[in-house]
Amino acid sequence: MKLSDDSVRDHESVIFSCFLSGESLQKHRMANHSLVLVCDGEIDIIDGDRNLTVKKGEYVFLKRDCQIRIHKHSSGDTPYSAMSIRFKRPTLRNYFRQINLANLPTDVMRIKSAAIKIAPDLYLDSLFAFLRPFLTNNVEPSQYFLDMKFSEALGCLLKIDAAFYPTLFDFNEAWKIDLLKFMEEHFTEDMSIEDFATYTGRSLATFKRDLPDYHQLHHRNGLLSTVWRKRQSNFRKV
Repeated sequence: MKLSDDSVRDHESVIFSCFLSGESLQKHRMANHSLVLVCDGEIDIIDGDRNLTVKKGEYVFLKRDCQIRIHKHSSGDTPYSAMSIRFKRPTLRNYFRQINLANLPTDVMRIKSAAIKIAPDLYLDSLFAFLRPFLTNNVEPSQYFLDMKFSEALGCLLKIDAAFYPTLFDFNEAWKIDLLKFMEEHFTEDMSIEDFATYTGRSLATFKRDLPDYHQLHHRNGLLSTVWRKRQSNFRKV
């Protein structure tokens, strides 16, 4: 059944999803990192050759990814409902500015999987318990409240696993995604210049600045350089 317009309430950093019986939603790609608590129903995820099902009461971290497949749906006669905290790049940058750089972890790698379940956690349980009344009572939370819960969620993830630092803050110079490697892996996909910027954790301006020149691309991959030059030409015409 097609998703109704009032099934999802999007408050920028916090999203409340409450489907009707029989409704479902399929997504191809995740443009922003998200932390999701499934309240009812299930989420089926395809991450490359890996399948993952997230059930009622479970947390899942969905990484920004251009190949993930997500299906949110009812479980039997129980409609899907969930609470999600979305981590957009501008708000992540604001949070990062408040971190003492001397306290950043070293020798830590970003999370490879596009989706990972988060084990039960007292702090996360408390955070989402405060959000739940806004889901069940259809009440609009204040922006101050949403900002506070965003910061709390981010702090929880960073405490749970240091790998969230390079994953969430991949705009930091030391943790930037290898642009040339990403382009080699995905240049044949149907993505715009803006998409390539988004999925490499960059603004469009930063993406253009970091983009290797034509000669570097051609030396590394002749087909890649040809395809990319056409995309740049199309971009300039828009």
